[in-house]
Amino acid sequence: MHNHNDDVKYMAQLQGAAPEMVAAFFNFDKAVFNKNIGSLGLATRELIAVGVAVTTQCSYCIADHARRAVEAGASKQEVAEAIMVATALRAGGGITHGWQAMKGIAETS
Repeated sequence: MHNHNDDVKYMAQLQGAAPEMVAAFFNFDKAVFNKNIGSLGLATRELIAVGVAVTTQCSYCIADHARRAVEAGASKQEVAEAIMVATALRAGGGITHGWQAMKGIAETS
């Protein structure tokens, strides 16, 4: 399992091996979460990040973006609702993939 505090030491290796790409990622990330850019408020962007982090199952991102969402003005309830929206979408994906299984069976009958 990923442990951010133990594994972050390898960032220097990633950065050394692909410095331009890593710099581009961090510049992109900085722009996305810049409160002075774009029409979505920072709290909204952080709530979106919480939802995406729940679906990608990155425990570090979940905790970090939940904290940042609250710091940007989101309530604990809004963070919880973002989590539940993401959970519903992830579960919905399971259902629709189930349809594909049933379709595969039906097409072979």
